Amino acid sequence: MPLAHVTAEVRSWTDNQGRVVQAEMVGVENGNVMLRVSSGQTMPFPLDQLSAEDQQYARSLAAGGGATVSMEGMEEGEVTLKSVSQIAFGPGGLLFVADPRDASIYAVATGDIEAAESGQLKVEAFVEKVAALLGTGARDIIIHDLAVNPISKKVYVAVSRGRGPEAQPVLARVTTKGDIEPVALDKVSFSKAELPDAPDEDRQRMESITDLAFFEDRLLIAGLSNEEFSSTFRAIPFPFVKVPDGTSVEIFHGAHGRFETRSPVRTFIPFMVGEDPVLLAAYTCTPLVQIPIGDLKPGAKIKGKTIAELGNGNRPLDMIAYQKDGKDFVLMANSARGIMKIDTENLEKAESIEEKVAGEVGGQPYEKVSDWEGVTQLDKLDDRTAVVLHAAGGGAALEALPLP
Repeated sequence: MPLAHVTAEVRSWTDNQGRVVQAEMVGVENGNVMLRVSSGQTMPFPLDQLSAEDQQYARSLAAGGGATVSMEGMEEGEVTLKSVSQIAFGPGGLLFVADPRDASIYAVATGDIEAAESGQLKVEAFVEKVAALLGTGARDIIIHDLAVNPISKKVYVAVSRGRGPEAQPVLARVTTKGDIEPVALDKVSFSKAELPDAPDEDRQRMESITDLAFFEDRLLIAGLSNEEFSSTFRAIPFPFVKVPDGTSVEIFHGAHGRFETRSPVRTFIPFMVGEDPVLLAAYTCTPLVQIPIGDLKPGAKIKGKTIAELGNGNRPLDMIAYQKDGKDFVLMANSARGIMKIDTENLEKAESIEEKVAGEVGGQPYEKVSDWEGVTQLDKLDDRTAVVLHAAGGGAALEALPLP
């Protein structure tokens, strides 16, 4: 199942009659805030009977997975990016930004923590509008990634203005009303983690960070290293103090019929399989691999479990997990095979693929979502809706669509 974690500080909670209790919030259920008091007992309190301030705090916490972020090691100043690729949100409006050319990750406190409800969103000619904002033409714009702030529901976008080594990295965001605005990085609280073992060769350097996600107290990073087994996952504790060595991952590629150690992960998500947190990672051509998060030890060499082969000649682009009708699904966008809705039922019993797959696909079943065409990026907006960037009318539209 998709992973979600809520942690909070002990604080004063006030109801609309002025009564106060010291407690820690552990969740929201059926309109009630679940508060753990000093005795250790967890008690429900109606959300609509709390003070307006406490209601906003509770909604922000439930949406963002954490109310506060430690500012240890963070400094005030300007973030200067050499490039931009992947972005992901942590708790409390914290945005992680990958700069693969510099082989580094920035943690940026956006301050974007005013809770909002998701709504309808559709921005047509999206690339053209981003280009106009940046004073250039649509041909000079590359959209690398998008991420929804789970608190404010604003959509953040990683953009390159121009192409090649001289491209200018930019962050933009889309408001709930569909307005596009730049994200200023000149006066922010931030910290930086530099990868110690990134490749030197330029093309591989740009794949030093291919995807990232925040889990519990760690930033998980996929990419290439300069090690012999170059396909690597890194688990960096946050706040950034020390960047540990990565974990080299070997997989069996069902379409190629061989073990591989150099193919980078293209997209991944944390996911719960039975009682164990794992990574579901997709590689080019298109093996889907299960990797226990607990195995990500500095300097270790591990073997992932290939649970599906989804077809040769294809590149996975983005992936989300969600629940519908009591079942868990993974939705994957691909370069050549459209949107795949992957069934995760009995995933803990999935057999490991260790021989060349006859035909194009094998392992965990999926269905194609034919209504979603030309999707290149996606992220969850809420439990029922995803934001997608997809082909539309000869261009591209950013749109909120019901999860299939």
